[in-house]
Amino acid sequence: MRPLKPNWLASGLLCLLLLPLSFSSFAQAGRGAAIRGRVTSGTEALPGVNVILKGTQQGTTTDVNGQYSLTLPDGAAESATLTFSYIGYASQEVKVGNSTTIDVSLVSDDRALSEVVVVGYGTQRKVETTGAIASVKAADLVQTPVANVAQGLQSRVAGVQVNQNTGAPGGNISVRIRGTNSINGNSEPLYVVDGIQISNSGGINDVSPLSTINPNDIESVEILKDASASAIYGSRAANGVVLITTKRGKTGATRVTVDSYYGVQKVNKTLPVLNASQFAQLENEVFKNNYYPNPSSLGEGTNWQNLIFREAPIQNHQLSINGGTEKTQLALSANYFDQDGIIINSAFKRYSYRLNVDHKVSDRVKIGTSILGSYAINSGITTGSQTIGDAGVVTASILGAAIGAPPTLVPYRTDGTLFPFGEQAGGQYREVTNPLNFASVLNRNAIKRTLVNFYADFNILKGLNYRASFNADIQSNLRDGYTPRSIVNRSDLNDNSGSGFKVNGNGLALLHESILTYSTSFATNHTFKATAVIASQSEQYNSNQINANGFPNDATQNEALQLALNRTVTSSRDRQRLDSYLARVNYGYKDKFFLDLTARVDGSSKFGANHKYGLFPAVSAAWRIIEEPFAKDLSWLSDLKLRGSYGITGNAAGINPYQSLATVAASGSDYNLNHLFVTGINPSGIANPDLRWERSAQADIGLDISLLNNRISFIVDAYQKTTKDLLYVKALPLSSGYSTITGNFASLENKGLEFAVNARILDGPVKWSVSGNMTFNRNKVVDLDGGTTQERFITAYSVLKVGEPLGLFKTYVYDGINQTGETILPGYDGRLGGLKVKDINGDGAISAADQMITGNPNPDFIYGFSTNASFKGFDLSMFLSGSQGNDIYNAARLSFEMPLGQRNQFAGLANRWSATNPSNTYVSGAQAGRLPVTSQVIEDGSYLRCKNLTLGYTVPRIKGIQQIRVYVSANNLFTLTNYSGFDPEVNTYAGSNTAIGIDNLVYPQAKSFLGGLQVTF
Repeated sequence: MRPLKPNWLASGLLCLLLLPLSFSSFAQAGRGAAIRGRVTSGTEALPGVNVILKGTQQGTTTDVNGQYSLTLPDGAAESATLTFSYIGYASQEVKVGNSTTIDVSLVSDDRALSEVVVVGYGTQRKVETTGAIASVKAADLVQTPVANVAQGLQSRVAGVQVNQNTGAPGGNISVRIRGTNSINGNSEPLYVVDGIQISNSGGINDVSPLSTINPNDIESVEILKDASASAIYGSRAANGVVLITTKRGKTGATRVTVDSYYGVQKVNKTLPVLNASQFAQLENEVFKNNYYPNPSSLGEGTNWQNLIFREAPIQNHQLSINGGTEKTQLALSANYFDQDGIIINSAFKRYSYRLNVDHKVSDRVKIGTSILGSYAINSGITTGSQTIGDAGVVTASILGAAIGAPPTLVPYRTDGTLFPFGEQAGGQYREVTNPLNFASVLNRNAIKRTLVNFYADFNILKGLNYRASFNADIQSNLRDGYTPRSIVNRSDLNDNSGSGFKVNGNGLALLHESILTYSTSFATNHTFKATAVIASQSEQYNSNQINANGFPNDATQNEALQLALNRTVTSSRDRQRLDSYLARVNYGYKDKFFLDLTARVDGSSKFGANHKYGLFPAVSAAWRIIEEPFAKDLSWLSDLKLRGSYGITGNAAGINPYQSLATVAASGSDYNLNHLFVTGINPSGIANPDLRWERSAQADIGLDISLLNNRISFIVDAYQKTTKDLLYVKALPLSSGYSTITGNFASLENKGLEFAVNARILDGPVKWSVSGNMTFNRNKVVDLDGGTTQERFITAYSVLKVGEPLGLFKTYVYDGINQTGETILPGYDGRLGGLKVKDINGDGAISAADQMITGNPNPDFIYGFSTNASFKGFDLSMFLSGSQGNDIYNAARLSFEMPLGQRNQFAGLANRWSATNPSNTYVSGAQAGRLPVTSQVIEDGSYLRCKNLTLGYTVPRIKGIQQIRVYVSANNLFTLTNYSGFDPEVNTYAGSNTAIGIDNLVYPQAKSFLGGLQVTF
């Protein structure tokens, strides 16, 4: 195992987070007029009230009798203003003038205790929350130019890990709330957009469904992290829930806002490789010939990375209209987002609109609708090959091809057309691909999506409300693909050259929810709220695909598939249904004690006949210690709340429909019966009537602390989550007629600590605030298949092992280079000048028994830090994110530090082993053979990244214009890391829960610089 790594970056961050504590007392500067007085609420003295000289940090607090004394600087009294503030009370400002005694009576401010957060099927005062719920402001989500709302959550919330799987425009992301909760199932959270439930999943080259939603339309995001908060969503909540609320109309004058930005993106780094002269010399050594008689004359040669990377524009333009009367409020927006990729021929474009309407029919009836519509076009390019072998990295993605392409070859013929490598250098390099070939392949996905919600609220009696909600998620997509004949070597052209496809997919999800809510208060100090819901959801999806090859030419690409020599057609359709019944009870006493009880019953068509329904209960409680008499005497303490919860949630996304049934499928080949070809059908799945939900049981304890009139707040949570009945593919005896069965066999555990801090350091003419969070999560495999299997390889280099974290790397241990005179152990392809591995078990030979755990892709902790400052019209913000202690399997090193000939290598291979240069780092060139996978290709993936730096200026108000703000922004400005690849924030296998931390040359994230304009009329 790797040793723990010191992290001076995280230490520095921790110091910044603790900086606000230095402001815990306010000095009284200077000598001058002494002001005294008493602060009360009615006849009751208020201790701990903050008394501040406005515009400064000078001030004091009242004592237990509500009295204070403050000395003002000489000559400041006449123009001075004192600000009196206390949690739960409206702040008050008093001019000093000639007064020496100022008594103040503060009025209770319910708003301070009534800040509302969105929870499942309703809202709740923040003070009443008993679960682990985190909120993200709309302004924070769009601080960086993102196409996907989940990207805006990265490092904003403790306990939420967001991995940018690919930097491609519109690319997919992975979100993990409090760790990975499944092995074969989906570990992505449930997203609820204005009541409409959607899921995010897909591969590295897929378009994220969240990319079809415009982040600028979002008002707020709440993340339900623990079971008590998320159990209201039952069988879909094991991975946490993200509630997204879009902007709604507000009563008042109509406001029109124009928000635009334009910028340029470029690659952060390229990987150094051998130039043409160095490559030619290596080729001569490997093949032991003189194919390049004068290598030094070749110079630098072709820089293939420069040919595939480009400076790419990014732009966003939005028009929003908001306003309404007392009866009707409306919010309307239209958006255009266009991002070209930093790799040629990649782009993402989105057109979207939003319409939210709320109308009060009468004092008892209110209706409304939310419509989100988008049309997105993704032009993709293949990166991040999912091929495990080293050759796949080169041949299956544009990045690998650009690194491995011989610099002695050229990209184009003299007529400007692409020049296949098989036609150059006498066919010497037929096994490698011209990188520009990948940019010539059509790979386009056009996605139409509409999210519709209609609701009607009925106030039946005082405190009793019924809400009927009807939701629809309507989507269709058309995928176009074509691989042209023009990129094929002319000698290889045949009747099958040129291939194309079209895939039409249509999805419809319908959800009805009937929500009955009753709330009341009684006996002065008691509050009670009950919620009951009946819901029914159905989903269906169908697709039709036609594949064709053997085109006469490339003129029509895939728009005339009927011209192809060979054509195949496939189609599919599936349906599923989920019926739900749920109830929740909230009880509060004196705003001091709170108790929440939740239970949900879900029935799913996907599960076995014996387990169609599941029960998901949760309980949580909170104690606001600040309301106790002993806490009120602590003037520096503004709020203190202790929370605890326990609950069970489910994961219905682990399997596809029909997995519990005995299924049959086409065999994939034709049979000749009586001289007729017929398609065979064979059994494909064994029935399992006991197939059921994955279930997560989670316990959480949290502490919320606010200090110095809420200037500083801390949130600490500790949790433990055990997921049982994990869906796992178990091997069966071949005599059964089936190779595997899907069942509920495995178990996982996650436990961790979360820390978050927010502080308003300066609150005068200069405003400065900071916030930060840090998350420690540990997961381990508790069981795989009932104790039969203790360890299983997921890839050639990563394993699942009972008692250990997910995705550990298991390889040989690198031990340098075989030097002259050393004994070369039998058992692997060792040679003089070749790679040497350690004999771990000491048996004098190298075998699989010498492999050991050499890396862990799971971070020790993740963290984020942001700071915002403003002075007069200027504002400055910075946002940092980081990960510490995670390892990355750098597959590129296995390919490009293996000088086998016919492809280029990393620049370090110029210092390879030879008889005159006994390097102990890089092997000598040799034809054939393969390097064993060793710890040499496993690297520390820790990083600290400046995600955003923005400077803005708000122009003094102009008549007829409410606000004009201009700004400049730098994104992904710098990354501090020791990782040698393109980007340490990498995850080739996207949504996989087990093959993690692997870099097969994924599309890197871009650095961007942009300028923006925001105008409100």
